[in-house]
Amino acid sequence: MARDEILTLTPEGLYCPAGGFHIDPVRPVERAVITHGHADHARAGHGAVLATAETLAIMAVRYGEGFCRTRQEAHYGERVAVGGLTVSLHPAGHVRGSAQVLMETPACRAVVSGDYKRQGDPTAAPFELVPCDLFVTEATFGLPVFRHPDAAAEVDKLLKSLALFPERPHLVGAYALGKAQRILALIRAAGFDRPVYLHGALQRLTDHYVAAGIDLGALRPVKGVDRKALAGEIVLCPPGSLSDRWAQRFGDAVTAFASGWMRVRARARQRGVELPLVVSDHADWEDLCTTLVETGASSVWVTHGQEDALCHWATLRGVNCRPLRLLGYGDEDEGDEDESEAAPAQALDGEEG
Repeated sequence: MARDEILTLTPEGLYCPAGGFHIDPVRPVERAVITHGHADHARAGHGAVLATAETLAIMAVRYGEGFCRTRQEAHYGERVAVGGLTVSLHPAGHVRGSAQVLMETPACRAVVSGDYKRQGDPTAAPFELVPCDLFVTEATFGLPVFRHPDAAAEVDKLLKSLALFPERPHLVGAYALGKAQRILALIRAAGFDRPVYLHGALQRLTDHYVAAGIDLGALRPVKGVDRKALAGEIVLCPPGSLSDRWAQRFGDAVTAFASGWMRVRARARQRGVELPLVVSDHADWEDLCTTLVETGASSVWVTHGQEDALCHWATLRGVNCRPLRLLGYGDEDEGDEDESEAAPAQALDGEEG
């Protein structure tokens, strides 16, 4: 079976002709395999959806139980016969339930990674390297400037700031799915045991994580809490709330933002972020390059992000690399509740897309 029979492009996105399904389609389709629950990858309205149980549960939280006609759970590593090939899901390390999609025939192994990271995350299964012939990767942070530091060390900066400014509340912008819960888990691992206050937009998904058995410590809704009672406390909120009227009620607060884009100082300054925290749920440049090499893939497709730089690097090393320039991924507004961390290339110049 040729590679283009395993994977090709349609207006809806990546399509597997042999299996008759799309992967993370950008519009409703009859059959879809979903890599993870972020809204730029997991949309409502499909006929049948195959995903991990965790991703299906997250989609139900976001869209309601009727987000598709039928759903099928697949455990990590479980082999499912679909049409003329075998499909299995493998941890991507991005957020809870995130998966890489492996499609196998006797002649070819193709992997669609979705979004992924190789840094540790107490709220998500660790990334699993899957050897393959064709590897489909993101490139959100696909430039050499992006080298993500240890996330625990970044959270330690937050706790040191609390000790230095005990009279000021600390507003931390964190995306609602994955990032907010990871920050909470890292705060707890660092020994911070006081309640953390949540913006209402983060409550639903955080409650879902807690109900799934992930211990995030004492949590309180910030709505209705007197500003004076928040001195020296941590308040988590969507990134967009840092710059709107909601944040003004806290007076002289320290504003922090947990994102890989905080590596770009101009971006932090533009957003008025006093305490940038370089914490990313995507692979940085080194991990992108390492993964491409370690998969052993002779062909690489790059879906979205800084495609040209990664393709150039791979081509110099003898890998057949192709930029797909897919639209609809990683382009949600950062102030939206359904946030991806991706941003356009102009962000490197301090410009918003």
